[in-house]
Amino acid sequence: MVSPPVPAAPQPAPFVRAAALMLASTLFFGLMAVTIRLASATLSTFEIAFFRNLFGLAALMPFLHRGGAAVFRTRQLPRYFVRSAIGIGSMLCGFWAIGHLPMAQAISLSYSTPLFVTIAAVFWLGEVVRRRRWTAVILGFIGVLVIVRPGTEGFSAGSLVAVAAAVLSSIVAIQIKQLSRVDPPDTIVFYTYVFWVPLSLLPALFAWTWPQGIDWLWLLAIGVFGTGGQLFWTRALKLGEVSALTPISFMQLPLVTGLAWLLFDETISHWTIAGAAIIFGANLYIAHREAQLSLRAQTTAPVEAAKPGE
Repeated sequence: MVSPPVPAAPQPAPFVRAAALMLASTLFFGLMAVTIRLASATLSTFEIAFFRNLFGLAALMPFLHRGGAAVFRTRQLPRYFVRSAIGIGSMLCGFWAIGHLPMAQAISLSYSTPLFVTIAAVFWLGEVVRRRRWTAVILGFIGVLVIVRPGTEGFSAGSLVAVAAAVLSSIVAIQIKQLSRVDPPDTIVFYTYVFWVPLSLLPALFAWTWPQGIDWLWLLAIGVFGTGGQLFWTRALKLGEVSALTPISFMQLPLVTGLAWLLFDETISHWTIAGAAIIFGANLYIAHREAQLSLRAQTTAPVEAAKPGE
């Protein structure tokens, strides 16, 4: 007698898997920030960025074989060079901020990137942004000002480096949108790293000191955590909506704040908490509106113009 087939184990719902992947991404990026701070005690920002890219590329290679030779085909090498050069600038500013500012402040300011992306999309891609999203952007910048507090005793010029990282990161995000119209995600990631490694090596040579002892562990961890965070993030966005997953990504702030308190005796100021909350709310609304408009564009033929006030 033939036994009945054993039913396959039920697969988790797409959103549950997407949420788990986004949570893993958040954990990896948070741990990368902590290891950057640890490495910054003895190594320069330039050198940390170089090893992050070198070890990150090594960690990435096993995941690229599935795409075969098609992963390496592109006609956009000049664009990749420009995207990677700007990305290195963003990386150096962001790593410096993590290594020299209170970690909660550095991470909170990094979340202002979507605000700058919204502005850049208007001037670069010709996207239409209406009143509601402009209001969210303005509120987000108020949150940035609450954290930075220019003109007060709590102001630090170093916080502007973190803002510069967010500005440059927004330009990179726009460039990725353009590259993705032609090349698949794995190709974009691969050529980004291919250019990042030599571009980050050049400035590192002028501040080079050989890592010692446990420094190698921190550098290896930075590369693995960075690449792992990117892989989890891209796969999460394939399964779930940005608007639903954005709140999960903000779990990085309490994670980093807790570890900074435990490892570096840092506390988070009430100004940073207030500013981060405002930026979080603004980002959440922007992501929600973009998801709504994207859904409308997919289900409406011909595509309708967004209503006034959106």
